[in-house]
Amino acid sequence: MPELPPAAWTASRPLPDYRALLAVDAQGFTAMPAIQHAAVSQLIPALVDESLTAAGLDDLKDTKAFPANTGDGVVFGFPPARLPFAVWPFLDVLNGVLGAYNVQCAGPRIRLRVALHVGPLPDTGDPGDGNGTPRTDTHRLLDSRPAKEFLARACAETTHLVAILSHRVYEDVVLAGYSGLHPHRCVEVTAAVTGKNFAQRAWLYIPSPSAELLDPSVSHHGTEVPRAAPGAATGCDSRQGVAQRVVTGVAFVGDVGRDLHSSVATARLAAGEARE
Repeated sequence: MPELPPAAWTASRPLPDYRALLAVDAQGFTAMPAIQHAAVSQLIPALVDESLTAAGLDDLKDTKAFPANTGDGVVFGFPPARLPFAVWPFLDVLNGVLGAYNVQCAGPRIRLRVALHVGPLPDTGDPGDGNGTPRTDTHRLLDSRPAKEFLARACAETTHLVAILSHRVYEDVVLAGYSGLHPHRCVEVTAAVTGKNFAQRAWLYIPSPSAELLDPSVSHHGTEVPRAAPGAATGCDSRQGVAQRVVTGVAFVGDVGRDLHSSVATARLAAGEARE
């Protein structure tokens, strides 16, 4: 007889170690012809692994915790100490690798949503490892409306991925200054999933946003983009984070031109390295 789950709130038990989680999902996978599904399912983890190597993260590639191929993506755990590097440079490198692939590919264009989260998860080598609320929330972030809508709206030739960071990752890694990603390159959203009881504060990062995403007056479904409250912090003060909050609209704050140029340069460098 299988072991019964422990009853909650009846006794204190050790908290599992924290594990960082990285999940990716391909846009438009189900719309691809069935004959392409198997090849794309193998291609996505290969592109992720190539990017991990190019970003100097072979340790993550070789020691993935509870890895899973979801058909249209992958998910795996890793030590939270490596989260700053999974945020940057990995996301920019992955964007560059995808761009290099999409330029030369004869098959379907690969565009990804990427989610990063962290929390306590079992990782003991037993069946069931990696299962828990942080794992569920990671997939909810990946499937959230903002992540899907931003990628769908962006130009397919220039925007190859949209990353969504949980608020915990943003606060502990980005806002705290442990990552090379500046807080003003992230946009706050409410990560809600249609049909699910899920809505959490999260942050979008788009390494190479296209022009469709750079106009703060443009919004999705006619929803007005909220403006900063009177007297709210403005300018490039990293202690304040981002002053604007977006639910379903699009808004970039800070020096967009400078960030965009830096991002494109990084992506081109990564793409050049991927071709070599």
